[in-house]
Amino acid sequence: MSSNKPRIVLFHATPVAMDPIKTAMAELWPQAEPVNLLDDGLTIDRAKEGPEMSEELIDRFVDFGRYARRIGADGILITCSAFGPAIDRMAAELPLPVLKPNEAMFRDAIASGKRIGMLATFAPAVSTMEEEFRQFTQEAGASATLETIVVPDAIDALRKGDAATHNRLVAEFAPRLTEHDAIMLAHFSTSRAAEDVRRAVERPVFTAPEAAVMRMKTLVEG
Repeated sequence: MSSNKPRIVLFHATPVAMDPIKTAMAELWPQAEPVNLLDDGLTIDRAKEGPEMSEELIDRFVDFGRYARRIGADGILITCSAFGPAIDRMAAELPLPVLKPNEAMFRDAIASGKRIGMLATFAPAVSTMEEEFRQFTQEAGASATLETIVVPDAIDALRKGDAATHNRLVAEFAPRLTEHDAIMLAHFSTSRAAEDVRRAVERPVFTAPEAAVMRMKTLVEG
């Protein structure tokens, strides 16, 4: 490992999250050394469990944090938004920054207003994300509300390699949130649709990868 580059482990539970964070790291923090860990079985099994995560799945998730520490991670950036309780457990156990995928995006969106909309494509992630949003607004002393729309079929198109259809479907639902002060694109994978969404609505549109990279850089470098 290079001694003068902070090593940031990017922990993925789905391959479709990888390109957006790779791009954000290269553009916003080229001095860092990103290392990718992927277990797409986590997303498959998370979808089978329903709203509550099992202890078995949480422990599987935290095992990756233990491994990341062994390979010299200076920080761990989680790119999948469906694992809130497991990320909390990992952060409590490890003596290094562990960043939830959406924490920084929430921070930016809440600064833009009180009515926040969110476009999601992976329904099992929504309940934990909404709970994280409520917790964050309370901790921040804010009074923001969140309305989430789950866009059907978009994630399936993306998994088949059809990013254009994914982006079009997400953008088609964006006008339903035009009464809100800001719109968040829920997942790292959804950030691909940012430009299409910005063309569809005249509202601030926030994505997770860029905000997360800047937040992790602050946590690691001060």
